[in-house]
Amino acid sequence: MSDVLTPAQRSLCMSHIRSRDTEPERVVRSLLHQLGFRYRLHSRDLPGKPDIVFLGARKVIFVHGCFWHMHRCKYGRVVPKTNADFWRTKRESNVARDRRNITALRKHGWTVLVVWECQTKDMDRLAVRLRESLASNSLSYP
Repeated sequence: MSDVLTPAQRSLCMSHIRSRDTEPERVVRSLLHQLGFRYRLHSRDLPGKPDIVFLGARKVIFVHGCFWHMHRCKYGRVVPKTNADFWRTKRESNVARDRRNITALRKHGWTVLVVWECQTKDMDRLAVRLRESLASNSLSYP
């Protein structure tokens, strides 16, 4: 089956997909700010450049797109019909890289939380999860 878009159109579409400051990431950051948490963004010196970093508490949050990181939800189980081998390999390598980065972070004493794109749809539930995950003596919470 061939792509419904020309190579130039597909390239343009793909060039608009962001790796940082995505809508789900902005939702999580906004909610954290409303909850009174302060954080740093995309720390380059940590494995995987976590989306949100709480340095003093040694906690990080990755905000993953369901499709790109193969979440078990309906969005993550989508299988592209065109160029299927390429996309399977690409997505599986994302998952393997995620696993390596999370393992490295935990090995160095970091607590890792992954928030999936689909979880950003229910703000009340997400707020509870973030509050519970970040509650500790190391984080200042109003």
